[in-house]
Amino acid sequence: MIVAFSTSGLKRAKWYEYLVRFALGGLVTAGAGLIAKDISPSFGGLFLAFPAILAASSTLVEKHERERKEEKGLLGKYRGRHAAGADCAGAAMASIGLIAFAIFAWKLLPEHSLPAVITGATLLWALISASIWLLWKRNFPHRLVRSLRSFKPRHDPSATH
Repeated sequence: MIVAFSTSGLKRAKWYEYLVRFALGGLVTAGAGLIAKDISPSFGGLFLAFPAILAASSTLVEKHERERKEEKGLLGKYRGRHAAGADCAGAAMASIGLIAFAIFAWKLLPEHSLPAVITGATLLWALISASIWLLWKRNFPHRLVRSLRSFKPRHDPSATH
């Protein structure tokens, strides 16, 4: 999979899909706030690291990829699932970087200036997330690509003809 910047997804998304993302993100954030209020701010803060729109985003990625393939007369079910899985894998990699960001900021904020700490934490997040992605790309996808090439579904009952 090649990572690229594209705005075409903005055109495909419908207005209510943005509303779903906003609502689920708000629910996750509100849930983290309730946990922080009831248990402790530190514990509640752990839940803010959850990618708030991941649940909505994954289902929408799957739906859009499936629809794109089906428009071309192909079975889109498998492509949609793999695209959603790749989206989740990227979120997990970035979340590891967010943990490093949080630790960096937590340890350095009391003694150092806010702009310097946030800049350093952001650079650390980018470095760690990109490093994890490069390691994953280098070591894992070769097996995945081979298995996908050898996989030929016989029949997809959900496909319409």
